Amino acid sequence: MKQIKLLFLATLATLMSSATTYAEPNPNFHIYLCFGQSNMEGHGLIEEQDKSVNSRFQVLCTYDNCDQRKRGCWYDAVPPLSCCIGERLGPVDYFGRTLVKNLPDSIKVGVVVVAVGGCDIQLFEKENHKNYRGEAYMQSSIQSYGGNPYGRLVEMGKEAQKVGVIKGILLHQGETNTGQSNWPSRVKGVYNNLISDLGLKATDVPLLVGEVLRTEEGGVCGKMNEIIDIVPNTIPNSYVISAKGLGHKGDRVHFSSASYRILGERYAEQMLKILKQEESTAPTKKK
Repeated sequence: MKQIKLLFLATLATLMSSATTYAEPNPNFHIYLCFGQSNMEGHGLIEEQDKSVNSRFQVLCTYDNCDQRKRGCWYDAVPPLSCCIGERLGPVDYFGRTLVKNLPDSIKVGVVVVAVGGCDIQLFEKENHKNYRGEAYMQSSIQSYGGNPYGRLVEMGKEAQKVGVIKGILLHQGETNTGQSNWPSRVKGVYNNLISDLGLKATDVPLLVGEVLRTEEGGVCGKMNEIIDIVPNTIPNSYVISAKGLGHKGDRVHFSSASYRILGERYAEQMLKILKQEESTAPTKKK
C-alpha cells in the first residue's frame, strides 16, 4: 500500500512538473522583434527621463557579456536595450513605453532587439550572412550575437514565444544599402524567413520599417527613403514609419535623443492602429 501511495505521489509530481514546463504562452504578453543597424541599436544620449520605465515593458537580453544581464532572461526595459555598452537610446525605447501607456493594464509588452551598427542587410540574410565581411569595428558586436545576428534573433524569438505572442517586427536599417533598388526584395527575404522559422503567419505579424534621417534634416543617406517608402509595394502587411521633422545628433546619420523618442512613438502609433483594426475585425465570441 505504501509503495502504491509513493508511486501515486511520484506520478502526480511528474504531471505537475510537466504542466509547469509546458505552460501556454500568455496572449496578453505582446512580443516585438526589432532588428537593424546603428539607429535601431540606438545612438541617443540616455537622459534622466529615460532611466525609469513601467515594469509592463520588458526586454529580453539577446547579447552576451551584457553587464549584469544574462542572455535569454527578461528585464525591465531600461536602456540600453540592445548593445549594453555606452549611452544608447533608440526608437524601441519609446515604442514600448507608448504601447504600454495606451494599452490596457492587462497587456505587457516585450521587445527582442538585435542590431549591429553599420551593417549591410546581408548580415541578416539567413544563408548569405556567411559571406559577409563586416568592418573591423563591428566584429565585436557580431560575435556577441554568436557570429550570426539573424540566428540569434530567431533563437531569442523562440525563447520569447514560450511566454508570449509575437505581434510584430520592427526594422530600422538601410543607411549602408543606400541607393540599392533591390533592398526591399532583400528585406522581404529576411522577413519571410523570420515568419517561416518562427512558425508565424504574415497576415498576423506586420513589418514596420523606419525611414532614415531625411535629406531636408541634413541626413547624408536621405535618398534611401525613396527606396524605403516603396517597401509596402513589395511586402504585404508592411508599413513605413516617417522620419519627417526629426533631427540628428550632429553627425547627419544618427537621430538625436528627442528624435528617437518621437520616432519610437510613431512606430507605436502605427502598431496601435493595427491592433485596433484587428480588434474590430475579430470574430465576436458567443456568450
